[in-house]
Amino acid sequence: MSTATVEKETTGTPDGGSAASHKISVTFRLRRFNPEVSAEVTWQDFRIDIDPKERVLDALHQIKWEEDGTLTFRRSCAHGICGSDAMRINGRNRLACKTLIKDLNPAKPITVEPIKGLTVLKDLVVDMEPFFQAYRDVMPFLITSGNEPTRERRQSSEDRERFDDTTKCILCAACTSSCPVFWNDGQYFGPAAIVNAHRFIFDSRDEGGEQRLEILNEKEGVWRCRTTFNCSEACPRGIEVTKAIQEVKRAIITRRF
Repeated sequence: MSTATVEKETTGTPDGGSAASHKISVTFRLRRFNPEVSAEVTWQDFRIDIDPKERVLDALHQIKWEEDGTLTFRRSCAHGICGSDAMRINGRNRLACKTLIKDLNPAKPITVEPIKGLTVLKDLVVDMEPFFQAYRDVMPFLITSGNEPTRERRQSSEDRERFDDTTKCILCAACTSSCPVFWNDGQYFGPAAIVNAHRFIFDSRDEGGEQRLEILNEKEGVWRCRTTFNCSEACPRGIEVTKAIQEVKRAIITRRF
C-alpha cells in the first residue's frame, strides 16, 4: 500500500493568517482497479493536507492533479445536480461534491470506493448502462394522445404536488446501488427507475400510466422491493423513495392513480 503526502502551503489569507493553518492532514483510502494493468483490486492510501470544510470531490481533485493522474472518477457540475459523482464514502452512498470532509471523522482514514451492483470499469467509475436501460424501460416521458396542443398542458397546484417529490431525481444511482435486491439480481428495475415511473404515473396530464404499471408488475418490478429503506437513506435529494415504491404497488392493485 503506497502513501502520498502533500507539503503544507504557506500562502496568506485575506484576514492576514496562513492558509496552511486551516488545513489538517487526512488519509484517503481509495479502491483502485485498472483492468489494463491487473485483474486484482487494491487499496491505496493518500495522505494530504486539506481544509476540513472542503468536499471529498476537492480531495479527489487534489490527489489526481498533484499526486496520481491515473486516478479515475466521474464528476461534472460539482454542485449536486448532475449526480455523476455518486460513490461509496465510508461505506455509504453519497455525492462526493456534497460531502464535507469535516463530517466524516477525518481523524480516521476516509474510504472511497465505487457504488455497488454495477460493473467497475476503472477505479471509481462503474458501467451505468444497465441502470439507464432500466430507466428507459419505464418510459420516463409524457405520453398523450390526440393532436399536438396549441398551448401548454395546464394542471392544478394540487395535481402538480402529487408527484413533486419524484421530480427531484438526478439519476445518480445512489438509491439503486444501495439496494440489496439490486446487488444480488441485476435484473431488478431498481428504485430509481420506479421513482421515475412514479413521476409520470401520477401526472394528471399523462396517459401512459397503465402501460408503466404493467411493466412494473412484472417479475423484476416493484414486487422485488423488500422495504429496507436503504434507498431513501441514500438519496442525496431527500426523495421518499420507499414511499414512492409503495404508492406504485398500491396503484397496481387498485388501478387508482
